Amino acid sequence: QVQLVESGGGLVQPGGSLRLSCAASGSIFSINAMGWYRQAPGKERELVARIGSGGSTNYADSVSGRFTISRDNAKNTVYLQMNRLKPEDTAVYYCYAYIRRMYWGKGTLVTVSS
Repeated sequence: QVQLVESGGGLVQPGGSLRLSCAASGSIFSINAMGWYRQAPGKERELVARIGSGGSTNYADSVSGRFTISRDNAKNTVYLQMNRLKPEDTAVYYCYAYIRRMYWGKGTLVTVSS
């Protein structure tokens, strides 16, 4: 089966930047959409960003203009560049990939704090 592994989370100051990566491995023929959700205590799960197979992107209003999603199809990897981070961006970030069905990573924690 397919496994997704996130990396790049950590502690960052408000206004700082982080780059998340999510690499898919296993039995992969092709990947359609990939993206990122996040979940923080006291908040509902939020779709942060998605990128289609053709490169089209969508962003949550809360991150639009600050986050950029991209993908490297040769590496089966999706990235999330996060700039001008705010404390309210603190959450566990989960990547997903649609490969005939949905696959999920285990999450990486992003903490934005002074």
